[in-house]
Amino acid sequence: MKKKKATIHDIARELKIDPSTVSRALSNSSRVKQKTKDLVDEMAKKLGYQPNIMASNLRKNRSNTIGVIVPRISRHFFSSVIEGIDEIAYGKGYNLVICQSKDEIMREKDLIKTLLANQVDGVLISISMETQSVEHLIQLEEKGIPMVLFDRMHDDLKSSKVVIDDCDASFQATKHLIKNGAKSIAHFAGPTDVSIYSGRLNGYRKALEKYGLKFKEELILTSRLMDEDGISCALELMKLPQLPDAIFVANDIAAIAAMKLLKSKGIRIPEDVAIVGFSNEPIASVMEPSLTTMDQPGFDIGKEATRLLIDHIENPDHKLNNQKVVIESTLIVRESSVK
Repeated sequence: MKKKKATIHDIARELKIDPSTVSRALSNSSRVKQKTKDLVDEMAKKLGYQPNIMASNLRKNRSNTIGVIVPRISRHFFSSVIEGIDEIAYGKGYNLVICQSKDEIMREKDLIKTLLANQVDGVLISISMETQSVEHLIQLEEKGIPMVLFDRMHDDLKSSKVVIDDCDASFQATKHLIKNGAKSIAHFAGPTDVSIYSGRLNGYRKALEKYGLKFKEELILTSRLMDEDGISCALELMKLPQLPDAIFVANDIAAIAAMKLLKSKGIRIPEDVAIVGFSNEPIASVMEPSLTTMDQPGFDIGKEATRLLIDHIENPDHKLNNQKVVIESTLIVRESSVK
């Protein structure tokens, strides 16, 4: 025979107190003395009482669920962001619904509809490369569902953002190449209508300008920065009358693919071409030569974004919109850039 679940009435009967007092004690109300809370907790454990979370959430009009949309879960940066999100969300009693857009706008729109249908309490999102119109995200704001952007921003959204300073990080990466003797630096850029890649291009240009190197359009190669793009960009550089002596790549994936291609063509790294990537993928440290890169602290970004979102969920009257939190990034110098 199935054992009946213990209720707050059972606890109240055993302790000879009112059920409303038990309810307040279990929710840690300041109206109940600590001695009574301890007695209620002890009896709840003894009787095997389990709170009805679903009923509690219905009363609060919450699902205790956060939706997370990343471009690609397979990227180390995004998986480390998810680790940071989970660290805070789990500790606060929230579950996660994790989705990937694969950098496709239509998929991103469908995911927003799915999260709305699942009545998530809030959304954490790094928007896709294809996202230009953000009406589907403004819809979240209009429905009163808090949203925090991380990594990639959009000027038309009022939501809070957690990012690194892409412009300054790229300035530091390009400066490092110049200080190590580079005179002609190519840049493998991402789509410049994506905030992070426009920032990285700007940082590259500012470093060239500051240190007296000429900006050359033919040394800017734009792509989605996948493996195949790193290869095709490296092949394009090899068609130039003179190969540049350094490359700053806006992510590690394309940088590593380019390194492999150049090495296969007999080009020495860093002696002939110095290379710096961006994001500090795990493989960057075990490459031959190891890849110099800008570290993106995904775990810290995930934690901070989740703190902001939960604060907004639990304090809806506290205006958090338009906050911008900038997490520091650092240059990790390895073999690929030091001649």
